[in-house]
Amino acid sequence: MQYTTTYQTPMGEMLLAADETGLTGLWFDEGRYFAEGLNEEHEEKELPVFALARRWLDIYFDGREPDFMPPLHMIGSPFRLSVWKHLLEIPYGKTATYGELAKIMAEERGLARMSAQAVGGAVGHNPISIIVPCHRVIGANGSLTGYGGGLDKKERLLALEGIL
Repeated sequence: MQYTTTYQTPMGEMLLAADETGLTGLWFDEGRYFAEGLNEEHEEKELPVFALARRWLDIYFDGREPDFMPPLHMIGSPFRLSVWKHLLEIPYGKTATYGELAKIMAEERGLARMSAQAVGGAVGHNPISIIVPCHRVIGANGSLTGYGGGLDKKERLLALEGIL
């Protein structure tokens, strides 16, 4: 069973989703893939993981790096899960390019190369925004591309971390 609640950020309302294992979703309202992966049958209910996620987000939106991680339950294909794992490795206040992630993924799989577009597709479908920092992935030329919550929010998140 999945459960939901909301959180008000300085950039608008977010929907949080979780199951008994951990946080399964965190989406900006009206985002490109809003509530993708949320079961039709879910209920609004407070869970301990929501309190942890809110505390994490409060610290983050206060301009500080949280020193803990709420329990996550990422659900996706093995490829997407691998990409999302690498997103968690991008440090606060730093960025990576789609190409850099593709190179890492190719090396892990013993491939000569991997499509940055394929990696970008997985990044774009990250269901737990901000906490799994897909906003830290940028284009090879430093451009701010491809944020499901909107490029204006990506720019504000990067500025909050002192990147822009």
